[in-house]
Amino acid sequence: MRLHRVVALLKPPQSPFELACATEVFGTVPQEEPPRYSFRFCAEHPGSLQTTAGYAMLVDAGLEALEQADTVVVPGWQPPGASAPPTVTAALRAAHQRGSRIIAICTGAFVLAQAGLLDGRRATTHWRSTAQLAATFPEVRVDADVLFVDHGDVATSAGTGAGIDLCLHLVRSDHGAAYAAQIARNMVLPPHRDGSQLQYAAQPAPARADASLAPLLEWAISRLDAQLTLECLAERAGLSSRTLARRFAEQLGTSPGQWLLSRRLDAARALLEQTDLPVESIAARVGLTSAVNLRRRFQAHLGTTPGAYRRTFSQT
Repeated sequence: MRLHRVVALLKPPQSPFELACATEVFGTVPQEEPPRYSFRFCAEHPGSLQTTAGYAMLVDAGLEALEQADTVVVPGWQPPGASAPPTVTAALRAAHQRGSRIIAICTGAFVLAQAGLLDGRRATTHWRSTAQLAATFPEVRVDADVLFVDHGDVATSAGTGAGIDLCLHLVRSDHGAAYAAQIARNMVLPPHRDGSQLQYAAQPAPARADASLAPLLEWAISRLDAQLTLECLAERAGLSSRTLARRFAEQLGTSPGQWLLSRRLDAARALLEQTDLPVESIAARVGLTSAVNLRRRFQAHLGTTPGAYRRTFSQT
């Protein structure tokens, strides 16, 4: 069996972690199995290459290594959005035209976008950089709610550890689930993770309201288990429903209903992380009425289930 040639394209300063995601998956040979991949590095300028960890790597191949690659990996790009040299983007386009599979881990998606390989396609990157990718490349359909996107010839992953998810997925596509599971087992990892990267994203601080709304918001947060309708909130504030909705839009950039839902999900996340309460009890405490409703809201907004979220983030 001819080895599938994987070449990682590096750029200083190179993040060792994103590189290691690909190295470990494609470089691991399960016991009693023949090797399926070869793995090597290249850079625009071979030689000593600085890393973000403070040490240097020795890269012995230039861009000509991409001419022999079956899969090209761009394992991050620092800083995100930094311009790739024309020689690099041209080499990526040429490799793609020859039939190489081009994949990006984390912020490597910016380089694929600069090369035009993501035009008109869905793509993802680290959740901190999805807005920047979308603003810089409006022709790319950025999806912040996934761990990876695979088009067959081009693939992108979310941040850091999601690169492992993508690489295992590609091994699974190349050689089947059993072979990928052996590699994952060797790495002491599940062969497939559920959910999306939104469950890992830091929640932005809620927008601050001015003095006119602040007492109402504090009152509502202390009563999340109650049925808080727009009419109820308006009556508490001494305003008409229409006026209250307008003030929410002006000061918080959202509607009363969406603001309440966000606070309820935040409260549910905290209870899942910090307590052993049943999901049904948590749903009642935060005003989402039932476990079924809480699961539906979690899936829609975080791309996972309360149970899976608790297994990942529980502090108890």
